[in-house]
Amino acid sequence: MIGNWLRTVLSVLLLCGAAFCNAAANAQTLVLTGGSVYASPDAAALPDAVVVTSGGVISAVGRRGEVEIPKDARVIDCSGKTVVAGFWNSHVHFTQPVWKTAADGPAAPLTAHMQEMLTQWGFTTVWDLGSDPADSLSLRRRVNAGEVLGPNIFLLGSIFPKDGHPAYLPAEMKLPEIAEPDAAAQLARSYLAMGLDGIKLFTGSFKGDDKPVVNMDVAVAKAAVDVAHAQGKPVFAHPQNKTGVDTVIAAGVDVMAHTAPAPGYPRYTDEQLARFKSQGTALIPTLSLFTTVVLDPGVTAQITAVTVNQLRQFAENGGVVLFGTDVGFTEIYDTSLEYQLMHRALSERQVLASLTTNPALYFKAANKGRIEKGFDGDFVVLDGDPIADVDNLAKVAYTIRAGQIIYQKP
Repeated sequence: MIGNWLRTVLSVLLLCGAAFCNAAANAQTLVLTGGSVYASPDAAALPDAVVVTSGGVISAVGRRGEVEIPKDARVIDCSGKTVVAGFWNSHVHFTQPVWKTAADGPAAPLTAHMQEMLTQWGFTTVWDLGSDPADSLSLRRRVNAGEVLGPNIFLLGSIFPKDGHPAYLPAEMKLPEIAEPDAAAQLARSYLAMGLDGIKLFTGSFKGDDKPVVNMDVAVAKAAVDVAHAQGKPVFAHPQNKTGVDTVIAAGVDVMAHTAPAPGYPRYTDEQLARFKSQGTALIPTLSLFTTVVLDPGVTAQITAVTVNQLRQFAENGGVVLFGTDVGFTEIYDTSLEYQLMHRALSERQVLASLTTNPALYFKAANKGRIEKGFDGDFVVLDGDPIADVDNLAKVAYTIRAGQIIYQKP
């Protein structure tokens, strides 16, 4: 364990020493040569390709011999590898103890944990669905300043229902439990004024196996949604059962942060599916999360079957699927299991879309999600073809954000 940690820190220091940790690195020209490039999940592979990024933006894409390589460029040989757009993880949490040092702690341990948790798995953009803003805002500032190597970070502020402290969070942790619509609206405004990028609602809160779920009142949820939408910000929600999903719909929530494998609720209803489609609701499945909630393998298999079926229903209904793992709450850093479970319901191209084009389009990030001239230089270089085998999505050789290497496989 200590040996692995030391290797991680040493690799981080080497990256920083190579000048990838300062703002000047944004100006470098980076060229990827010889790999197969998927410009988008639905595109055919472009073999023996060249991708040029200058000032953090893609300036040229084409076959070798068709694209001029600038003399001052750093060139990475990607022969035998596959290049895709940078990955989004739309459900993470910066809540682990290491992030408590985000404001003024040494950069190397922060970068090392960011690598362990996110960048070695290809993530160039993430949504944090609930953490202490004092930590996460500081972390984002240092990442954007180039002090810590990490992804582009979006942050949400959480709202819980009255008496809705989840059983899996420490009892001493103070959470914003709200009972009235006016209070929900006020808290939502406060979060957005702090610089957060949206709101997360616990429309259902798990209190324990022997206790009923506490669901959020629709009026409370809608008050927060109305404030966020008035400022053009998205709202995510954690539903725990059918009632929580119905609240998502009634309040106009944008993104469901989980599937909801509750007892007696094996599938979304036809009415729910119709409303998802008409309202443009998106789904983050977090399937691997549900393999950690019980010890009985038989029960885990049943829960997994329900969550996979809900994902299949949602996708076949035309819904937008966003990749997310709840990492930070869970310690399943390796993304392989999530890909394998998603692949039970989705094709390889659909899984890749959940990581790239789907979030870029859904969150209106016009210059992300594809490998095209004028788009941001966010890439993942993979050791294998992800369309041939979904497991290759977890075999990351390089993660590149805005033309900067933020992870390189040792």
